[in-house]
Amino acid sequence: VSSPGVSLFALSALVLPGQFSDYLDVIKSLSLGPALIYSAKFALALPVTYHTWNGIRHLAWDMGIGFKIPQLYQSGALVLILTVFSSLGIAAM
Repeated sequence: VSSPGVSLFALSALVLPGQFSDYLDVIKSLSLGPALIYSAKFALALPVTYHTWNGIRHLAWDMGIGFKIPQLYQSGALVLILTVFSSLGIAAM
């Protein structure tokens, strides 16, 4: 999902007629399976959680922590692991 696409989707809620609940009812009437809804939520949560965890990693770098090669690989792997698990948790909400 591209950033402009998400932004246009969000802005469309402001200019389209009707209330948010009307559009939510339309989505519910599509009878999408739980697996598809969970996958969509996971796809939306993944970039947000990745940028959050990697931002924390960069903050550590700003403090001069973690510049040795083994630490770089460990922090990179930790970011990916935290990204997947936090995205799974957010998608489950």
